[in-house]
Order: sequence, then structure tokens, then C-alpha cells
Amino acid sequence: MLRARMSRRLLAIVEGRRMGELTYDERRDSISFRYDEEWTSLRDSFPLSLSMPMANPLHRDAVVRPFIEGLLPDNDEVLARWGRRHHLSPRNPFRLLEFVGEDCAGAVQFVVPDRAERWAGSKARRKVVWLSEQELSERIQELKDDHSAMRRIGDRGQFSLAGAQPKMGLYWDESNKRWGIPEGATPTTHILKPNVGDFADYDRNEHFCLGLAKRIGLAAASSKIDTVGGIPVIVVERFDRTWKGRSLFRVHQEDMCQALGISPRSKYQREGGSSAKDIFSLIRDSSGRPRVDELRFLDAMIFNWLIKGTDAHAKNYGFLHAGDHQVRLAPLYDLSSYLPYENPKEERKVRMAMKIGGEYAWWKIGPRQWQTASREWGIERDLVFAHVCLIAERLLVGCDDVRREMNAELGKSGKTIDRLVRGIKANSEDALRLFS
Repeated sequence: MLRARMSRRLLAIVEGRRMGELTYDERRDSISFRYDEEWTSLRDSFPLSLSMPMANPLHRDAVVRPFIEGLLPDNDEVLARWGRRHHLSPRNPFRLLEFVGEDCAGAVQFVVPDRAERWAGSKARRKVVWLSEQELSERIQELKDDHSAMRRIGDRGQFSLAGAQPKMGLYWDESNKRWGIPEGATPTTHILKPNVGDFADYDRNEHFCLGLAKRIGLAAASSKIDTVGGIPVIVVERFDRTWKGRSLFRVHQEDMCQALGISPRSKYQREGGSSAKDIFSLIRDSSGRPRVDELRFLDAMIFNWLIKGTDAHAKNYGFLHAGDHQVRLAPLYDLSSYLPYENPKEERKVRMAMKIGGEYAWWKIGPRQWQTASREWGIERDLVFAHVCLIAERLLVGCDDVRREMNAELGKSGKTIDRLVRGIKANSEDALRLFS
């Protein structure tokens, strides 16, 4: 006997306009996406993903599923808890997105058809449930204890964001200095991440690395450290949101795994994920300013190598989509360094997320590997070496500047940051000696 319902739908909405429709075939366990013809005819339209060009109106499971999976947390326990909460399989990204798809990375909201009818239109744009300091503290504590607690049962505002760390998306009202949970069409503005796990002061580590990247001229997300109910929290401003006058808009974003049609479970190159060469090729094929973004990505690779940013995998690089079919490399995000936690006895076990000149092992990567990489990536060897020296020189000065700023901001940056600064300086001095 055939089941009464064989397919489910989610509308892809961009600022109140339909981009297209996701369809889940329950019998075949297959997800497809179809663009609306009206959307593709708009001058300011953009694709859901570079892996799903608008020239082809229909896209099948092989590319749609990795994109949808990339909108969800990279944490099996979180997905399992969401599955138990909503009585569905944690391995079904479409069904999970039905419950969390209204506020994701990028500009697109994924909405069940009957819910879209209720909040579509301008009246819903500013609907926010404001939180008292006590309520915010309770929610941060819940998130620290249960990484799946990005929202409570009963919250109307939905939220999902990729990544392994627990995080919560909220709306910040600068005029009244208050946090709230946005509903319907209203976007979140910031991401709050409590300090958890085995790595001491990880919030300060990330805040320092983001600030350092910006200090030396790299585009990176803005952040600050706060304490909520006694819990240290890093607050990151979303760069996929933008203000135009008094109105807040979403900006479309996707990570490199999504753009290449690769599952987030393969985000590391050694697990079958994309290489730096793949990303350089994608930049050349897709960016509105390929040479500029090519060098920006090169600088990001050098930066992560010098700071021992071992988690710089394909999901931690991305694209922003603007109107008029403009695609640009996104600012850096989720930056951190392994240096403060390194055991000297295990230094040779440290591996980068992507190969440089055929090597993952950090200690094996030197001028010869960077020369090999320059050939693989199609960039002049002398230019690569010049950029290594330039980034190293800027880091030597920038480390102290950012540490002073953190001391002023927090009273004292702490031992973790002191170890981080010493390590980055040592690596930068070695690079100048070897690459000059």
C-alpha cells in the first residue's frame, strides 16, 4: 500500500521573494531543488550555490544534499538530540531543516509552505522576543551544558549554523543594549559561543586570531569577549548581514564544501575533501575579482600556516554572493591557533587541514613545499615567497598590538595569549630567515 504522503516541500525565500523549492522524495530518500523562473530572470538574483548554477533549473540529490548538510551543525550528538526532540532521523538533513531552516548562513530562508504564509511581508521584519539578562544567562548555561540547545522548545524563532562548537544566534539592539530572539523574516545579527571543551581560553584564542588577521590587513569577522552569567562568551558579528538605513538584510554566503558540492563530513582534505588547488581553481572560475581573491586566499593560507591554524579546512573558507551575479571571497571566520596547547613532544604530530606542497605535517612545510605549492596553484614562486615574508613581518608587529588591545579590553589577555604570541613570533622570525 502506498503511503499517502510521498514528498515534502520547503520554500527557499530571499527577502520575501521565492528563489525556488526544495523537495524531499520520502520513498527514494532523495532531495532536489528547483529554481523559480521568476527568480532566475531577476537582475539581482544569485544561485543557491555555485554547485547549482541557475542555467539548470533543476538540481538533484548529489549536489543538493551536501549543501543542505552544510547548513547544519558539524556535531553528530547535536544532530542526534535534534532528531530525538523532533522524532525524526538525525541523518535526514531535509527533515531537520524543516525545524531550523529559517535562519541559516547566507540569505536564504527555508520555510515550510504553511508557515511562510503567516509571516511573509514587511510587518514581520522587526519581530523580536527580547531577553532579560537572567534569561540570556540561563540560555547560555543551557547551551554550554547541551550543545544542541541553540533554541528552546516553544521558541518561534529558528536558527542553525554549521560548525562543531556550540553557538547561538541572536539579534542585538544597539540603541537599547539588549539581546533578543528574532522571528520570521527578521535575521540574527550576532553569534554567541560559550567557552567549552578541553582547550583553555579558546574564546580568547579565537578573538585574538580574528583581531590579528584584521590588524595585518586580512578581511575577517569582527568579535569581542563578553561574560554572561559568569560564562566567558565570544560574540561574533555576522558578516552575512548588512544594514541599509534602518533595515537589516541577509547577504548570501556559502562555504567551499557547499560551493564544490562536497559533503561537510569530508571537510578535511585527508578525508576526501577539497584541496587548496581546488579552491584556487574555484576562485578563478567564479570570483568577480579573481586575481584579488586569489591573493587574499593565498594570504589566508600563509596566515594559518604561521599561526598553526590546524582547523583551516574547506568549510572555514567561503564565498559571498552579491546582486548582479557578483561573487567574492568571504571574510575569514572561525580562526584559531593550536600553538597555546601544543606539547613540544608531539610537535611532529601537528597536521594542517590542507596540504601545502604535498605535506600535511606542519614541521615538514618549508620553502621547498611552498615552491611546490606555488606550481600546483599556478602562482609565481617569487610572489608566494614575498607574501610569506610580508605576512610574517606584519605578524611580528601585529601580535603585540592586538595583545595590548586585549589587555585594555579584558584587564589581562592571559597565559594562553602570551604563549600564542611567543609561538607566532617564533614562526614568523623563522619564516623571514628561510624565505628572504
